[in-house]
Amino acid sequence: MSNLIRYNPINTISDLFDTVLNGKGFEASDRAFVSNRWPRVDITEHADSYTIKADLPGIEKTDVSILIDNGVLRIEGERKDEYKKEDGRYYHLERNCGKFSRSFSLPDEVDIERIEASMANGVLTLTLHKLEKAKPKQIDIKIE
Repeated sequence: MSNLIRYNPINTISDLFDTVLNGKGFEASDRAFVSNRWPRVDITEHADSYTIKADLPGIEKTDVSILIDNGVLRIEGERKDEYKKEDGRYYHLERNCGKFSRSFSLPDEVDIERIEASMANGVLTLTLHKLEKAKPKQIDIKIE
């Protein structure tokens, strides 16, 4: 089986040190260094909302929960263990199983009553609508 490449955790650590020591820092364009149990996310801001997209491949929506507590949004879930010892000898395992959690502080302008969630093709999409800003009131001047 010489055509299979074994995972080398030193490469991941080496890449992280290279990023930090070469002055690149953790810019938005760089891939985040995140544990495999945490879903990777993209967060975008729009004029009237924020969007969070979390990669959750192979996870059923019934195994995911979204909680809000004290201004913190938390995505929790569990990837079920699908490995069976009677299936044979596993040569290489990278897909984690078990519980995961990811938390985000919400800006004050998010309307927590209008947060929407959907899941398709292994991607959880959260739409966090912003509160409608109070419009200035126009006061007409009467001419006497």
